[in-house]
Amino acid sequence: MPTLFIFFGLRFLFYSNDHEPIHIHVIKGKGKGECQAKFSVLPEIILIENDGLKPQEIKLAEMIIEENKEIIIEKWYEFFGK
Repeated sequence: MPTLFIFFGLRFLFYSNDHEPIHIHVIKGKGKGECQAKFSVLPEIILIENDGLKPQEIKLAEMIIEENKEIIIEKWYEFFGK
């Protein structure tokens, strides 16, 4: 599962078996304390699932995704092909 980047303790990644539409997973922590969320990237950034991230972490993740949207899309196509 390729990690794209880590900011403020949030890890942004794809799972190797992911599928379109383009989306990204955000994980904080490890093991039993792990929290995660899933965001669609295209056509717009939308929270799909949240399992434990706090509202301020969701907002931070959304801002990071917005600022790095082009990189996320580019990396998706590099990893999964187009």
